[in-house]
Amino acid sequence: MKKEVKDTIITELGEKLKEYPHFYLVDVTGLNAEATSALRRKCFKSEIKMVVVKNKLLHKAFEASDVDYEPMYGSLIGNTAVMFAHTANIPAKLLKDYKKEGIPALKAAYAEETIFVGADKLEELAALKSKNELIADVMALLQSPAKNVVSALQSGASTIHGVLKTLGERPE
Repeated sequence: MKKEVKDTIITELGEKLKEYPHFYLVDVTGLNAEATSALRRKCFKSEIKMVVVKNKLLHKAFEASDVDYEPMYGSLIGNTAVMFAHTANIPAKLLKDYKKEGIPALKAAYAEETIFVGADKLEELAALKSKNELIADVMALLQSPAKNVVSALQSGASTIHGVLKTLGERPE
């Protein structure tokens, strides 16, 4: 491969690292063409960009980046595919479906500005909540006390109404 082509690939990988806030390094050793195509289709449906890369070129893209990806350097062994995503937990959920087969296996991930190294981190990554899920949880927590106050006021109004009605019906 010519140096110009390598430089272009490194630049493109660097742009993808900036464009997507989350990515997973996956070992695709042992996947045949049919299984790879099926995985790519699932990634496309889940809005995940999957790219098979050369480890040295990805290493150079990491070095050129503003973020320190040094803990991931040890994961750049064997066949590597990078799964780029806008939501942190979607690639983990996709990989979890393949967990029984063991292929593709998680090598490392960069999600929510944190580096995760090792296949044992898959459960933790799948449990991460997306930004929209966290906002929904916060909104539900904020609405709960307000609903309780409104409910108490409504039941209090019914109670007062009942007491007044009873007092009004009482003979003097």
